[in-house]
Amino acid sequence: MSNSNKWLPYLYVAPCFIFMALFVYYPIFENFLYSFYEFSAFSIDKTFVGFENFFNLFKDEVFYIALKNNLWYAVISIIFQVFGGLILAAILEDPITRMFSALFRTVFFLPVVISMTVIALLFTFVYNPDIGILNGLLTILGLEELTRAWLGESETAIFAVIAVSQWQSIGYIMMLFIVSIQNIPQELYEAADIDGAGKIRKFFSITVPQVKEMFFVTTLITLTGAFTVFNEPYILTGGGPGNASEVLGTLLYNSAFFKDEMGYASAIATVILVITLVVSLVQMKLFKTGKDV
Repeated sequence: MSNSNKWLPYLYVAPCFIFMALFVYYPIFENFLYSFYEFSAFSIDKTFVGFENFFNLFKDEVFYIALKNNLWYAVISIIFQVFGGLILAAILEDPITRMFSALFRTVFFLPVVISMTVIALLFTFVYNPDIGILNGLLTILGLEELTRAWLGESETAIFAVIAVSQWQSIGYIMMLFIVSIQNIPQELYEAADIDGAGKIRKFFSITVPQVKEMFFVTTLITLTGAFTVFNEPYILTGGGPGNASEVLGTLLYNSAFFKDEMGYASAIATVILVITLVVSLVQMKLFKTGKDV
């Protein structure tokens, strides 16, 4: 390549870097700076308070309730979305079920493309304590003692909200695993068949190791989503009853737009960023994955 054209590749990728800098990294840096100030959205005046916003946050009981709920989100999402999605993908890619695979892929993926507002309204009726489908089904099965106001009780509100997320997102994770499974060389399965390996043995000995990198990607996506979730708890419960279903996203929103504590809200956003970064780095180091992603 001549000297006149050696900068040409950098010019092609320059717009991408510029957009990333303007719309990703600059807002992150600006938010980090705002977290050291106390200010209102309706005033240009800012008061430097140092780490006071972080000290107040770590003394706030609601913060720990929200963090606990996000941890519940992460654990349950890993179990149902990642592991459940992998199992569904393996079943749909099995030679016996492959003829029906297109239909079931559509059925499982359909919730992903539905608006969360529509889904929230749907599950409002599902969870309704008087006319809801869930309580009605429990009554038909003779389990009336299990019926309750799912979104109105502090013991069940967060888990009812989490269940909505699993229903909506598992199809997306499943599709990612299907793509990864389809790239596994068929010779491995043929060799396993010759050795007399069963389906479960082939799943753990071939499928799981071969989708390791996709497992890393889906886990990262799921964990990041668990710590930044907002739509489901805000639309379904608003963080209630009380603060029972509060998550870091709704805590940030309420602090910024209801209490007008913009610096405090910036501190919450910074904590969310740090948590997601730490989780990602720990996963990469402990599981030694992501090298080929």
